[in-house]
Amino acid sequence: MKTLVVVDKKTRKVICLYFANGKKHDFRMWKESMIRTLERILLNTDSGFQGIANFHANSVLPIKKSKNKPLSKDDKAFNREISRERAGTENAIGFIKRFKIVSESYRNRRKRFGLRFNLIAGICNFELG
Repeated sequence: MKTLVVVDKKTRKVICLYFANGKKHDFRMWKESMIRTLERILLNTDSGFQGIANFHANSVLPIKKSKNKPLSKDDKAFNREISRERAGTENAIGFIKRFKIVSESYRNRRKRFGLRFNLIAGICNFELG
């Protein structure tokens, strides 16, 4: 089971969840989920979403180094800035993963995974106020 989590940057609350069976790429899950945002909203994603700029113009991705071209100092500074902005999102996901049912492999009925994950996200949102 794989989960796509959308988190609000300011409040760190979980806005939306999408679940998929098996191994799927993050960007493929996003395309299948039909989660759409307004163009004025900035999507700050990780490197698993290569190609999202074709669908959402206001998105930020870290710059990847290649085998023959290392990152320049400006590229590294840009990636550091993106990481600083994503820290709140990653902390929210880490807060959800305090529940073992989410952080470890799920061994119960797959039908109920979505319900349980939604309940855990609701608990986390409640704790954040």
